[in-house]
Amino acid sequence: MLEVKPKPAASAARVKARRTPVPPEGVTIAEAARRTGVSVHALRYYERAGLVVSPVDRTSSGRRRYRELDLKWIVICTKLRATGMPIRGIRQYAELVAAGPGNEAERLALLEAHRADVLAKLAEIQENLQIIDHKIDVYRGSLAAGDADRLWAPVAAVAPAGSETTPGSRG
Repeated sequence: MLEVKPKPAASAARVKARRTPVPPEGVTIAEAARRTGVSVHALRYYERAGLVVSPVDRTSSGRRRYRELDLKWIVICTKLRATGMPIRGIRQYAELVAAGPGNEAERLALLEAHRADVLAKLAEIQENLQIIDHKIDVYRGSLAAGDADRLWAPVAAVAPAGSETTPGSRG
């Protein structure tokens, strides 16, 4: 059976930062990056690409200040992107949210369509995983039986017709 290694745990600093409340004046872009796991460059890109739902506050000197709502939204964007939603889809969703009440059905439709895409990708991945698991079982069985050297491998010579060592059979 295939063993899946868990995603590396968030750094202690990021976990602590997430638990620490965002002060009323907000946090710097560097702190926002630490709290969300998104690079400073990506945060700036999110703004330029129209992926944020409200303008990020600025200090009198023009430095960004991220509020709790900003950080929560950035996390939503990263989850949508990590599940394959195109930037244009995230932008469309952000525009709908930013527009306020009255378009909830459109938001729901967008999210349901994305969910269907994610489920289709998961089904494809499960199918691929079954093939990988089968190949692992073949290799484990052959190694245990001591005949792993009989597994198919590409060679210049063509195997005789009916041979059990064809590409689809064992290796």
